[in-house]
Amino acid sequence: MTKILGVVSGKGGVGKTTTAINLGTAFSAMGRDVIVLDANLTTPNVSVHLGAPIVPVTLNDALRGNKHITEAIYQHPSGIKIIPSSISVEELKFLNADKLASTLVDLIGKTEYIIMDASAGLSEDTLAVMKAADEVIVVTNPELPAVTDALKTIKIAERMGTKVLGVVVNKYRNDEFELDIRTIETILEYPVLGIVPEDKAARSALALKMPLVYAHRNSPAARGFRQVAARLLGERYEEMEERREEESLLNYVLRRLGLRK
Repeated sequence: MTKILGVVSGKGGVGKTTTAINLGTAFSAMGRDVIVLDANLTTPNVSVHLGAPIVPVTLNDALRGNKHITEAIYQHPSGIKIIPSSISVEELKFLNADKLASTLVDLIGKTEYIIMDASAGLSEDTLAVMKAADEVIVVTNPELPAVTDALKTIKIAERMGTKVLGVVVNKYRNDEFELDIRTIETILEYPVLGIVPEDKAARSALALKMPLVYAHRNSPAARGFRQVAARLLGERYEEMEERREEESLLNYVLRRLGLRK
């Protein structure tokens, strides 16, 4: 059965799109079939982050009934599958986020996970994501304005009856000016699923147009995202890392024997 996970935030700039892309990439690396869908119809960024801003078919085409949503699936060189939204200003005239849930029905059974990147704040796009998702995770930074906006987002999700799994604290610096993790959990009344530290490798990955966990897999932020992914999938992070190392060694041996390219 396909599980639909929404990645939402109350405030822009907290790293929501980065979180959606890297969780999707981590899920894929852990053997799950996953699609990252850009449900931010007003200011889409998934395809921009991954270097494919203009594609023939987008989510917008599927929402308008012009194309089947499976025609909008693209595979990035990193291996992750995405469904982009259009960056065209002209498409803003045809926004129909209310059709998101019904359009996603055509993907049920065709993949294990759909990770939706919502728009920031509480726009119609975000509400449509909450309606369509089985569960949502909330991304925040460890500053009071971001946490306050995250709380509003959580309350709206609760009112809509959407299950909130917890919170990802992104761009964490562990300095005296930030809220500590216990305080964030107390304010939001949800567990922190993981902490992703501030890391210049994230900017490097953006410049490379690659997911961070693919381009800089040993960076602190990449490890943070993999820890969140492991928790969401119910795996122990240490076991996951051991399995990845075993698979890497096996792939090396097979390549040396000419049995794998």
